[in-house]
Amino acid sequence: MFIHETVLKEEAVDGLNIKPDGVYVDCTLGGAGHSRLIAERLDSSGTLIGLDQDQTALDHAKQHLKDVGCNLHLVKTNFRRIRQVVEGLGFDKVDGILFDLGVSSPQLDAGERGFSYHQDAPLDMRMDVQQELSAYHIVNHWPEDEIARVLFEYGEEKFSRRIAQEIVSQRQRKPIATTMQLVDIIKQAIPAPARRTGPHPARRSFQAIRIAVNDELNVFRQALEQSVEILHSRGRICVITFHSLEDRICKKFFQDKAKGCICPPHFPVCTCDQRPLLRVVTKKPVLPAKEEIERNKRARSAKLRIAEKC
Repeated sequence: MFIHETVLKEEAVDGLNIKPDGVYVDCTLGGAGHSRLIAERLDSSGTLIGLDQDQTALDHAKQHLKDVGCNLHLVKTNFRRIRQVVEGLGFDKVDGILFDLGVSSPQLDAGERGFSYHQDAPLDMRMDVQQELSAYHIVNHWPEDEIARVLFEYGEEKFSRRIAQEIVSQRQRKPIATTMQLVDIIKQAIPAPARRTGPHPARRSFQAIRIAVNDELNVFRQALEQSVEILHSRGRICVITFHSLEDRICKKFFQDKAKGCICPPHFPVCTCDQRPLLRVVTKKPVLPAKEEIERNKRARSAKLRIAEKC
């Protein structure tokens, strides 16, 4: 059973400023909560394109959206191919694009997927189970320096070097094959006082390895660039992030694309010819209401940013 509670559902779909006959892309179909609400605001001439690289999510979405009245296209792909998909379906431009960058609840809760540090499972963490690179390969085969870099850059883990050193030491004795093996190694590497405060000691490391396995940050940057290119004027991009790395990428991208002339102030006339491509709609991110966080603790770190094509 694929059960997932959609975060910031109304706020994100409101942010798209839906036109009933428009074309909209949900880049992260997941439980199809956002997609369902988008579809309900479209008429029979409107189009919804849903992307997901997880076949389980796609199978669920087909059932959840089977009775919608708009045109519907569900595609199994990574959203780094958004432009290719849109153009392949015969559209030059779209009216809105949504990204919900959280890992879906079924992926976290399904033991065999290896995303959770609370359940024992094979080390996997692949969004697309058909890809080759997995958490097992990173933990057991990547050099110590590269593991430390991933933990520090993607997990902001201050004990990254100690953890990487312990991983390499332990894997020389036997392969690190399960999530609980990795959790125990991380706990051994982190000083006891640090383990007693803050979030679960493995949280940052698991986040970092998952990002590396799925190349999430590079994929996100590529998809944002393509999204601006395929948006109609006054089309919207809505992005829901769940950790600071993604939020910083989104915030900086929106700010950079909203800049006009970048010539030095003393230039008498503009020579750069740079014009704003986006207008930032949310000067500060939209956060979940207290009631939503109480209902769904996974919403507590969510932030929604919205930009509009000039």
